[in-house]
Amino acid sequence: MSIPAWTFLFVGLTFSAYLGIAWLTRVRDTKGFFVAGRGVPSMANGMATAADWMSAASFISMAGLISTMGYAGGVYLMGWTGGYVLLALLLAPYLRKFGHYTVPDFVGDRYDSNVARVVAVICAIFVSFTYVAGQMRGVGIVFSRFLEVDINVGVTIGMAIVFIYAVLGGMKGITWTQVAQYWVLITAFLIPAIAISIKLTGHSVPQIGMGSELAGHGVAFLTKLDQIQQDLGFSRYTEAFTGSWNKINVFCVAVSLMVGTAGLPHVIVRFYTVKNVRAARWSAFWALLFISLLYLTAPATAAFARYYMIQSLHQKSAADLPSWFHNWQKTGLILWLDDGNGMLEYYGPDPSDSSHQNEVFRSGKLSASELANIQSRHQQWIDSNGTTGEDGRAVMTAKGLTGPDRDIIVLATPEMAELANWMIALVAAGGLAAALSTASGLLLVISSSVAHDLYYRILNPQASEAKRLAVGRTVIGLSVVIAGLFGIFPPGFVSQVVAFAFGLAASSFFPALLLGIFSRRVSAVPAITGMVAGITFTGSYIIGSVYRGMEPWCFGIGPQGIGAVGMALNLTVTLALTPLFPAPPPAVREMVARIREPEQD
Repeated sequence: MSIPAWTFLFVGLTFSAYLGIAWLTRVRDTKGFFVAGRGVPSMANGMATAADWMSAASFISMAGLISTMGYAGGVYLMGWTGGYVLLALLLAPYLRKFGHYTVPDFVGDRYDSNVARVVAVICAIFVSFTYVAGQMRGVGIVFSRFLEVDINVGVTIGMAIVFIYAVLGGMKGITWTQVAQYWVLITAFLIPAIAISIKLTGHSVPQIGMGSELAGHGVAFLTKLDQIQQDLGFSRYTEAFTGSWNKINVFCVAVSLMVGTAGLPHVIVRFYTVKNVRAARWSAFWALLFISLLYLTAPATAAFARYYMIQSLHQKSAADLPSWFHNWQKTGLILWLDDGNGMLEYYGPDPSDSSHQNEVFRSGKLSASELANIQSRHQQWIDSNGTTGEDGRAVMTAKGLTGPDRDIIVLATPEMAELANWMIALVAAGGLAAALSTASGLLLVISSSVAHDLYYRILNPQASEAKRLAVGRTVIGLSVVIAGLFGIFPPGFVSQVVAFAFGLAASSFFPALLLGIFSRRVSAVPAITGMVAGITFTGSYIIGSVYRGMEPWCFGIGPQGIGAVGMALNLTVTLALTPLFPAPPPAVREMVARIREPEQD
């Protein structure tokens, strides 16, 4: 069977399973819709949390980042996994003991303020829509390549699927759908990694294969990869700090991702779906175990992808280019515009390029005029193929480069390694499962923030159960449409956009949650001011750096790591203002003391 045929089969089977689960778990009350009735077993909740957590950024883009950045890209892996440990140990059990439905619910009641609740709702919506943009882009990329449809059509199909099972089942349907999606995505990630490891090194465990001898070369795989990198003008693959990824940026990105993880509403809400605090702790254990299966494999997948990409493309003529290149060229996410010598050559960054790009695909060492000519022809290619260039291709156009987009690397690796067609198609199904599982969780956060925290808790406290449920489902429908527009007109590549969401969560929610649990003295005005200051600074810095051409003026920290500074600003403002305002009411102080007391199981 061909790749499209296998893809249609896998996608059809998995999508049918998702819709079937949604129908079987459909709900008719708000408790089932928002927190799955608080009856999800801890192991199942661990799988659902893992699927919710391992988004398109983890499945599609993280290994792509590590592949292009080398060892330095491991900061994403360390930040995201370390952040989950921080969340599981520091915040999640206390928030579960608090109960209720959402993070804005905690903020509103803890600080005894509807203004704080509204600010938290706005932050949750802002963070969630930023995050969901990356997921919908991932859906479009998968559909564009493997089902050979336009990216916009792929996003629309993904929107329809998420709409059906999120509206029907709410959190209950999403939870059990995510359990199925976890097994799809982890199987799709591990099987190709194992097959490639055996092919390259003879070892079936990818982590061991990455550190073993490359078959037929008599040299360690990573040593060979380092040598290839240096021969082409790149830094060694195993070098810790490269280009703009200096120590301060690596540190800030790691901190931003860690504390951002602990402040993500769609992950925190998963701990509200279990019976008690003990089940929440066990959910964290199971989730971390399930997450580790992918995260510990990603560095090996990244290194294998890097090796295959260079070996299959460097110094190849048009007639010799592999089939995977032609397949992906149709998407516009990797291009080659010949400068006249008839050879595609792969070089490291031009020392005169102040942006110091990690990836440069060029036909030879080009002069400025030659580069400008290719840039012009690249734009003509985009115009003639009817694409907008809004999803990363515009970046390539501006730099005069011809690829590759970092989001295709994991998806293209099975083709580079010439694996069986069914394995290639399985990766497509896994990428869709990863993107859709996280998208559905984010959409529910947006729905619960508006329907529960804004509509029910503030605008209409007397609203009936049916009315609240109807508002929740309506908000999900509207959110799906907006999310689809983000997928069609994305603000960047998947992991970049997701990193921005983590920075926004770090600078807004984390300090408010941390101080709300561990300090009885902090009151509403300092907390609100801190949240507004943190997210405003971080959001404006990201927008200015990425979309307005602003130089990173804050100690050279890039937009992916600025959330660490935003978090510090939030904490500083909150703690500085706390002595100037009265302490919270006695009932609030008692609540804080109560949620920190050990629970008797």
